[in-house]
Formats: sequence, C-alpha cells, structure tokens
Amino acid sequence: MSNWKTAYRSFYYEKAEPPQDINLVRGETALLVIDIQNTYLETPEDGEEAQRWAPFMQRMNGTVIPNTARLLNFARASQMETIFARIACLTEDGRDRSLSQKKPGFNYLLLPRGREDSLIVPQLKPQGDEITVLKTTDSALTGTNLRLILRNIGIRNVIVAGIFTDQCISSTVRSLADESFNVIVVEDCCAAATMELHRHELEIINMIYCHVVELEDVAGFIK
Repeated sequence: MSNWKTAYRSFYYEKAEPPQDINLVRGETALLVIDIQNTYLETPEDGEEAQRWAPFMQRMNGTVIPNTARLLNFARASQMETIFARIACLTEDGRDRSLSQKKPGFNYLLLPRGREDSLIVPQLKPQGDEITVLKTTDSALTGTNLRLILRNIGIRNVIVAGIFTDQCISSTVRSLADESFNVIVVEDCCAAATMELHRHELEIINMIYCHVVELEDVAGFIK
C-alpha cells in the first residue's frame, strides 16, 4: 500500500499527525470522473507544441486512463454510484459558456455537447444509467446540479479522478469540501499539464480539502 498518510504534505501539514484510517460506506460513496474527454487526447498539429505536451499524453495513455478504467470497474463491481462530469456547452456558438471559457488562451473552450471532441474517451464511456453532468465551469459542483444529485442519492463521500489536477480537479474538490463532503483524490488517476503542476497542486489541497491516495489504496477504504 502507498504512504498516503504522509505523502503530499504542504508547509501547513508537514508536522501534523497522520490522518485517521479512511472508512467509506459504499452506499454513501460516489466515484466522480472529471473531464477525461476526447479533446484532451488530440495531439497538437504544431510539432513543437506536440513535443511540449508529449509527457502529458504519455501519462494520460499510460497511467491515467488505464487506472481510471480499473477504478471504474471496481466502483461498478462494488455497486457504488458512478458519475461523470465533462466540459460541454448547450449552444453551438458557446454563448452559454462561463467567462473563463470565452477568454483567449488555453482555457478557451468551445465544446458543443453533441460534438465528438466533447465526449468522454471511449475507454471510460459511461454505462447504463450512470449520470453525466455538463459544465462550462471548472468546478463540477458550481456549474451543475451535481450538489442536488449527490444529496438526493445520499452521498457523503466522493472519490475523484480526472483532469486537470490544478484546474477542474482542484476547483471541484474545494467546492465539495466546502459543502462538507468527504473527498478522496486518486493521484494516479489524475494529471496536470506537467508533473510539477500535478504534485504542487496535490500538496496544496491534501489534508485541507481532501485526502490524496493511490489507486491501490481505494479498495481498502470501502466498507
């Protein structure tokens, strides 16, 4: 098992006592997979940009997607609620997007909900009546009715996987924590553009807003 009780310590918690064991009641626990969409697996046409993003692509294809598939299989076999969030606007021209998605730069996103690039990658495709929420915000809680869905289902604990660690993952985790959900972030089911950003953000959110763990730890938490 990983050393999740001592890993990813920020200045605030470097001398703190180890956290207590995590015990999650499966009927009160949901898996939330965030933004692992086709658009983020498209190799940039510019060669220099493609090289710059190559480590991210390698982590996604070699670690994050396979591990998230395993996490999904575990959640389904354990009869845990499985929920997806993806960035998608309701209009073709994106006029319903939040301001951050209309600004120039990396976060400029125009992903109409029915377009192929907005869909969850095929390896992680939702099954049956698994819920997918659409968002034009970083937080999957702020921009959707996910809060109401979780409360209606009786969820108290949320296991989080997806991208980007320093953006939509962090924003969602903070929102969930503010709403008094217990949050678990599965480190090897997440990615940021670089490993430096990924690790830094995990140190920031760990033990304040969530517990950061590894995929191998998760099965031991479920009761």
